[in-house]
Amino acid sequence: MPPMPATMTEGSVPRQLRSLALPMVWGLLATMSFNVVDTFFVAQLGNTPLAAMSFTFPVVMLLTSMGIGLGAGTSSAVARGVGAGDSGRAQRLATDAVTLTLLLSVTVCLLGWLTIDPLFTLLGASAELLPLIHQYMSVWYISAPCLLVPMVALASLRAMGLSQIQGILMGGAALFNAALDPILIFGLLGAPELGLAGAAWATLVTRSITLLLALYILRARVGLLVSPFAPWTRLLSSWRAVVHVGVPAMAANMIIPLASAIVVMMVARYGNDAVAGLGIAVRVEPVALIAFYALSGVIGPFFGQNHAAGKTARLAEAQRLLLLFCIGFGVLLAVFLLVFGSLITGMFTDHPDVAAVAVRYLAIVPISYGAYGLVMSCNAAFNGLGTPWPAMLLSLCRVLLLFLPLAGVLQFFWGLNGLFIATATTNVVVGAWAWRWLRRQLQQETASP
Repeated sequence: MPPMPATMTEGSVPRQLRSLALPMVWGLLATMSFNVVDTFFVAQLGNTPLAAMSFTFPVVMLLTSMGIGLGAGTSSAVARGVGAGDSGRAQRLATDAVTLTLLLSVTVCLLGWLTIDPLFTLLGASAELLPLIHQYMSVWYISAPCLLVPMVALASLRAMGLSQIQGILMGGAALFNAALDPILIFGLLGAPELGLAGAAWATLVTRSITLLLALYILRARVGLLVSPFAPWTRLLSSWRAVVHVGVPAMAANMIIPLASAIVVMMVARYGNDAVAGLGIAVRVEPVALIAFYALSGVIGPFFGQNHAAGKTARLAEAQRLLLLFCIGFGVLLAVFLLVFGSLITGMFTDHPDVAAVAVRYLAIVPISYGAYGLVMSCNAAFNGLGTPWPAMLLSLCRVLLLFLPLAGVLQFFWGLNGLFIATATTNVVVGAWAWRWLRRQLQQETASP
């Protein structure tokens, strides 16, 4: 087939990044609203169901991180194939990545489904919460492959510079989920009243439809999805290319929810109300960070295409823009959440103890959001360059060498506030480190013949 156009290697860098990221903002905002909408409706059921769903957050994020990692590997490999003008290779990579994701997600979710009770007991869930957690996760695990496969499929579209399609599909899915949630949770319009499990069933239905649409677009509209049946050696070649970036990226992304699981265990010592308050804050947080997620989603393909095409000057310019945007927008976010944190929290709960924890989190941690956005974008840039190990090392050091020791010490002195201060301090230190490391990497790329 003729070469696919490398749409990210020419033109104004700021304008191009903006045009790629804006559709992702709306699409990701809609996707992130899944958790926010679920939290809003589940909170109407009471503090106990809300606390139960809050315990599931680290596991949900862990599996989502698996999809993010595989998507990063797919995006990097496909973008470099497009940038080098090898369209056949790009097609094969996209198709084989979908196959690999399906196999892995089904296997992992089956294991998760079989170990719900012992896993959440280990995380600190009480006997009172376990039946509710089981209701939710037994359905959520079934829906997870329908989340992960579209994530990888849509990563291939980003690699081609087609983020608009992803934005539209994600936005439509979020609206459908928001409409279905109250129907199944509260038993409206003649539907059964499923309570907490209704949120999981709404997610399952929505994600199943999204999966079918994503595969249709990749196959019929873009022509990037071909027959999944290929010689074993070709499959292995594609899988190696994907996991070369995907496994380190997956590991880097999984470190974050593992740290979240540890935080939940620490917060559980302060009671179910504290866990519920944390649950509200960590569901508001991704929405606040949406612009950073969108930027990191397009930075990987941008760096991949331009690196394959030898456009190193464009990469250096993109890095400078990352610094300016992340710091500037991060300051605005911190001020906004400090001023309106109480109002936002009040939308989810009127329980003063629950609200107090969420408000304190949203007053302290957002100070570091700009630095955290820089970490995300620098990690995505490393993945796009086909050098994923710096991103993994940054994420590993962020949790093991900085956050956990700081959290242990500061919690001892200042309780929950100490945990939140440890999070903010860690983000700032690792953000500065990531940006300097990426700058050094790009200088080496420019100096090499």
